[in-house]
Amino acid sequence: MSQASPSFDLVVATVGRTDELGRFLDSLEAQEYPHVRVILVDQNGDERVTPILAGRDLSVERLRSPLGLSRARNVGLDAVSADLVAFPDDDCVYPAGLLSRVAGRLGDEGLAGLTGRSEDTEGVSAASWRQDRAILTDENLWNRAISFTIFLRRDVVKSVGSFDEQLGLGSGTPWSSGEEIDYLVRAIRSGARIEYDPTLVVTHDVRADDERIGARDGASVGYLLRKHGYPPSAVGRMLVRPLGGVAVSLLHRDLARSRYQLATLRGRIRGYRGAKRSKSSA
Repeated sequence: MSQASPSFDLVVATVGRTDELGRFLDSLEAQEYPHVRVILVDQNGDERVTPILAGRDLSVERLRSPLGLSRARNVGLDAVSADLVAFPDDDCVYPAGLLSRVAGRLGDEGLAGLTGRSEDTEGVSAASWRQDRAILTDENLWNRAISFTIFLRRDVVKSVGSFDEQLGLGSGTPWSSGEEIDYLVRAIRSGARIEYDPTLVVTHDVRADDERIGARDGASVGYLLRKHGYPPSAVGRMLVRPLGGVAVSLLHRDLARSRYQLATLRGRIRGYRGAKRSKSSA
């Protein structure tokens, strides 16, 4: 690291939110960590964030980008210069002491990055999160990472490069999520040693099981399985899981959950097939 206390660049894309962004910035000020810069990529067509930034005891570099989460992050990546890089959502909250904990863990030169999990304000976490600490692989990362809990060394970010703009909210594709999983797969396959630590928690609302979200996220998973050439055994497992979820939900007469699982399955198939068509037409 370049100094005793490593520096952080936090690449934050924002559009449409004001109160939520204010709460996130409040949580950063409460960290009392000495070396933090917010690279705020503003995708609003107005000046709504200006009063939110006024009078803050934070280093903020405000940039502009076209709509699209991955596009915004790529604009932010061009400005990165700190030791450690993170990608917090504009509606998450960093618990007190989080940055100090991450800095301490990444003082171990053997680690290239960390991921954690999310909880809501009541301490509730989605059931899909794994509770065991693990070094990430391209097969075990699916339930051990989400964008706002990822912390990477700058050299890893510079090596991996840009986010795939076919992925992420606002991409205009059917697979408009999963951009951070794609990024981690590329990092891991380049040799980066990244650890999942479930005790590292970022506060964020827990998403309800919604058919539209299941279809979207499922399509992104299918896209990634094809894009990264996962073997048939891995593809099969990723298709069986939601199918099993449908069966279990029906046994419990949870029709809403069964519809969500079925939408996830259909999305994964669609994404896998769609990625194949994209390659053949490229």
